[in-house]
Amino acid sequence: MHLKERRRRLRLSNPGTKDSFLQNETMHHKSRPGLNPPRGISARLNSMRWHILGALWSVGRLLPAWLRRDLRRALQVTYGTDYDRWIHAQDTLTDEDRALIRRHITLLENPPLISVVMPVFETNERFLREAIMSVRVQLYPHWELCIADDCSPSPHVQCVLTKMAKEEPRIRWVRREENGNISAASNSALELATGEFVALMDHDDLLSETALYEMAASICADPNVDVLYSDEDHIDDKGRRYGHHFKPQWSNELLLGQNVICHLGVYRRTILERIGGFQLGLEGSQDYDLALRSVMSTDTSRIRHISKMLYHWRVTRSANSFSQVQIDHCIANARRAAADFLKARGIEGAEVHPAPLAPQWNRVVLPIPSPMPFVSIIIPIRDDVASLRQCLSGVLQRTRYQNLEVIVADNGSIERATQDYLLAAKQDARVKVPHLPWAFNDSATYNAAVTHAEGSILVFLNSSIDVIGPDWLREMVSLAVKHDVGCVGAKLLYGNGTIQHAGVLLGAGGTEKGTGVAGHFGTGEGRHECGYLGRYALTTEVSAVTAACMVVRHEVFEAVGGFDEVNLPAAFNDVDFCLRIRERGLRNIWTPFAELYNLESGSPGSNILPGEVEHFREECHYMRRRWGKLLDRDPFYNLVFDRRYATYRLGTTKTPRTWMI
Repeated sequence: MHLKERRRRLRLSNPGTKDSFLQNETMHHKSRPGLNPPRGISARLNSMRWHILGALWSVGRLLPAWLRRDLRRALQVTYGTDYDRWIHAQDTLTDEDRALIRRHITLLENPPLISVVMPVFETNERFLREAIMSVRVQLYPHWELCIADDCSPSPHVQCVLTKMAKEEPRIRWVRREENGNISAASNSALELATGEFVALMDHDDLLSETALYEMAASICADPNVDVLYSDEDHIDDKGRRYGHHFKPQWSNELLLGQNVICHLGVYRRTILERIGGFQLGLEGSQDYDLALRSVMSTDTSRIRHISKMLYHWRVTRSANSFSQVQIDHCIANARRAAADFLKARGIEGAEVHPAPLAPQWNRVVLPIPSPMPFVSIIIPIRDDVASLRQCLSGVLQRTRYQNLEVIVADNGSIERATQDYLLAAKQDARVKVPHLPWAFNDSATYNAAVTHAEGSILVFLNSSIDVIGPDWLREMVSLAVKHDVGCVGAKLLYGNGTIQHAGVLLGAGGTEKGTGVAGHFGTGEGRHECGYLGRYALTTEVSAVTAACMVVRHEVFEAVGGFDEVNLPAAFNDVDFCLRIRERGLRNIWTPFAELYNLESGSPGSNILPGEVEHFREECHYMRRRWGKLLDRDPFYNLVFDRRYATYRLGTTKTPRTWMI
């Protein structure tokens, strides 16, 4: 039963009970100016205020950039950010919520004991007390807090730990005889753990009130899970939350680019014991190294993302953590950990470099098998000889990968200039030009062209594609040859240099929830933009990629039966193709390190011709019938975001919580 419906029934069953919802919300935020919920006339005035501010903001877009920036900062100080409002509306517990959670905990079968492991060194007294208290006030009661003091010289650390351990028997701690740095201290804390699962926590951070409950509920729902991770944000000296990181579902590629597990990470204790705990010498990236080695010790099907904001990472001006003071050393250790992970997996010759747009994160260059796979590049064409000439020039003359053939699938070209150019193009032994009967069916054209392909790797390429760098094909092939990968997509740019495609978001494009089919991530963003937490700068798994530039193994294409000629002759055939591949357990990957222009349009917008509107609607209806549930829940776009847009805009629908399922 939905939480709102439970509240309504509770009030109806006891008419004399005052609705304390707003009271509880106010109490929770009493220390946060500007966030107290309005009542009565204030509520109406508040609603008018936001309408007025919205209108002013629209007009403000005409102002100079520097003035808009100052205005934005002033409004955020006065009225709070979008994230402040999201916290207030969707991430605040009431007493009724707490009662429902406690009731759900009593219904859990075999609730696990969770050991919270916390290394401590010279922690600010206030921050240490707050960190420990955030564990003590957990709604989930089956926990133990295991603390190792890494020989802190200040006496207040021992005083706080001694006092709090006396007050709470679930707190266990030990003082190391000598300072061994964070990895050694973490191992000392880990030795105290007796729980089935271990949660990692820094000495000055905060857990949300429901953190351990959400983890325990997920473990009980799937007892085979080995690794869990949640969303996280930052918190400053004044207790203000910011810098949210709402994460996608699991992606091996994304983990190699950045520590997507980070906080709150929870691991099965037997796995940590099997891999020997934290590795000395990787201080500053010890959690990242632990995550990589833990993932290697389990199956990806046993890794779970908990789409809840469960951890608040303290970032202060006075902070002196290892990772903040010695950032370069931490980044170097992270690259060493990623390289060790690749080597341990038997991937010889892989290289780990700084990601060009985000040097704090990683770019992994994978080796190409020897001998190099033979690649068949399929380019459908119907006249438009200028585009074809430019595309072929890029493929044949400006692409370093040369073990290839090009199949120009002539779909009924009638212009003399096209015929003359195709005749000349066939003089190159690498070029084939099968002539296919014209039909308004892109899927049939693709499928027919594949029958002429001899390569073990297929590349579908629009004639509007123009090559930028010589290694685009090598990058895509290095990913496509992996046994668990289906399709690989590229970073496509409009002619004006903005992004056209950075992977496909399912469900985007509708005017309201549940009506969209698919849209592109990144459309209209600048070429050198990193995106939300590096989304456009790092290789990652996505639900689908566009066939404007798609690489897939020939055997995978045949296994799923190619593109759907019957139901999807024009639109969404590539999305459907990718989803059918995912049904077979393979992963679709997008890489920003294969960059090309897609010159079919100079700017973002619809390319649907007036006569094609009805066909487009029919294909939309088919996709909703075939994939509706999946279209409404793209696993690589966090539930908190509005799925009508691919811009990481916080939504207005409250994320379902465990006790509501």
